[in-house]
Amino acid sequence: MMSTSRGRRLAATAVAIGSIAILAGCGTSGGGSAAPSEQADELGELEGSVSILAWPGYVEDGSNDPAVDWVTGFEEETGCEVVSKTYGTSDEAVSLMKTGDYDVIAASGDATLRLIAAGDVAPVNTDLIPSYAGVYDFLKEKEWNSVDGQSYGVPHGYGANLLLYNTDVVTPAPTSWDVVFDGASDYSGSITAYDSPIYIADAAVYLMAHQPDLGIENPYALDEDQFAAAVDLLKAQRPHVGEYWSDYLKEIQAFETGDSVAGTTWQVIQNVLAGGGATTEVVLPEEGATGWSDTWMIASEAKSPNCAYAWLDWIASPEVNAQATAYFGEAPSSQAACDYRDDCEAYHAGDEEYASKIWYWTTPIADCVDGRTDVECVDYAAWTQAWAEIKG
Repeated sequence: MMSTSRGRRLAATAVAIGSIAILAGCGTSGGGSAAPSEQADELGELEGSVSILAWPGYVEDGSNDPAVDWVTGFEEETGCEVVSKTYGTSDEAVSLMKTGDYDVIAASGDATLRLIAAGDVAPVNTDLIPSYAGVYDFLKEKEWNSVDGQSYGVPHGYGANLLLYNTDVVTPAPTSWDVVFDGASDYSGSITAYDSPIYIADAAVYLMAHQPDLGIENPYALDEDQFAAAVDLLKAQRPHVGEYWSDYLKEIQAFETGDSVAGTTWQVIQNVLAGGGATTEVVLPEEGATGWSDTWMIASEAKSPNCAYAWLDWIASPEVNAQATAYFGEAPSSQAACDYRDDCEAYHAGDEEYASKIWYWTTPIADCVDGRTDVECVDYAAWTQAWAEIKG
């Protein structure tokens, strides 16, 4: 985030980014080769185009804001013309990847393991991506972007789901998630929460600290009893929630009007509020927090695998990664990217101690991601069903 113009910029990206120039008649070289495997020593001829599926704001070509463009340089350097499509939720992204229409996807941790398990994305040979070497080590080979030590992509940026509060109303300044859970009745009707099944993990983070007897070691690895406790906590919170949000603009508005006074948020939202003079602050509570570390992945049946590898290297390069993550409002994936940003400190970029307090979104699966083998964990389908019940 380089300035408080973030609100204006993302308002523009709320309009779905249409297709960028397509190179007519382009196909894969050599009659269509398979995606390079993790054993590949080198890449082949660039195919001339690449199709990318991503969050709004991740693939900018200057059409939303002439000053925001990291696509044109890629096209000029590689000859790979970019076609992009945006999605609004991780569920939508997983569904779209099944069409086989995309070479590359930027996926959050609540989608990555689903994509891997379905065989929709391929293992990635990071030796073919020079920029990967500079990526923070604490983002590499994690449970949301690798399996058994095999990488399935390149980290993009990361951030924490923080506690946002109105300093005029919520006193004293909170240091715990208690204000939105066990203490939510003090601000009944003015609590806000992120609208997604993955929010169940936020309740699990709180329970890890406040009900240790449950034995939760990872908020994305919940057995039946642990899951039931998290769901019960959210059902108890429900009467005090004024609004569940997924559109960051709506949360900004709710805090500006005073309709919301405490709830989960992103650093960029606080930046926009502060820029507008709002009486709000954010804190990473003592229990820790959930968060995200998005991953650029390559489709297992990519039609342009070589251009796909070229994109992964480009988007992870310091200057480009700085532009893209600043525009979206998150920490970059490398320290070198901070040479091109003036706000890395605000996002705690490279702060390993801070990052260690974040439980990055990870797809809940039956095989417990905390390593337990004596129980079966509740999978994402059950999380989705429970979320519908929680909201009523």
